[in-house]
Amino acid sequence: MVDLSLHPNNRGELVVKARLLDLVPGRTGETYKTWLKDRGEPFRAGVEVATLDPFHGYKNAIDDQLEDTRSVLDAFHVVKLATQVVDDVRRRVQQEIHGHRGRRDDPVYRIRNILHAGREYLTDRQHARLEAAWAADERHVEVQVAWLCAQQVRDAYHQDSHAAGRAIAEKVLASFTSCPIPEVKRLGKTLNQWRREFLGYFDTGGANNGGTEAVCESGYGWSGTGWRGWFRSR
Repeated sequence: MVDLSLHPNNRGELVVKARLLDLVPGRTGETYKTWLKDRGEPFRAGVEVATLDPFHGYKNAIDDQLEDTRSVLDAFHVVKLATQVVDDVRRRVQQEIHGHRGRRDDPVYRIRNILHAGREYLTDRQHARLEAAWAADERHVEVQVAWLCAQQVRDAYHQDSHAAGRAIAEKVLASFTSCPIPEVKRLGKTLNQWRREFLGYFDTGGANNGGTEAVCESGYGWSGTGWRGWFRSR
């Protein structure tokens, strides 16, 4: 657990000063709930925002111990869910067309790494490879649509303002559940189940787990299986 609250620097400017609170082994909601309970009421009352992975055990712990805290889905994990959808659709389409898992000469298998990247980072050559893969078989359109949907999720986090990002996120919530591609539809249902937490990123100025990951893995050399959380105090 890491405190990323804003604190004044020598010039009086508010800046983030990451402060490691604790390392807790175990990735269960009960572990998180117990840790919060042990911190005492003054600590819990001071927590304004708490980010989390999309796991209901963590959400239940926050709801139980941090009644007035805004819980926010971590952006990295949301994008990861969308990227996984692209992989799932690609594998299914490959199986339906070729009757086997991806092989070197399968068009959409050859672009599998490109499909993981944001389109804003792609070179002209990589864009051309995508277009060639889509054109190789009309059934690849499902992979193309899934990739575009994942890019839309990514775009929500790359806008000039959180208001603009929220507008894209709301379109994602409204449209994905009606998509005829089952994997995209399932993602839409998942994000709607976490609607308030998903939109919380844009309502809290971009609260996310990035600083926690940096402190735990880089600053302290810890990358175990413990729960990682991010808190902003009032």
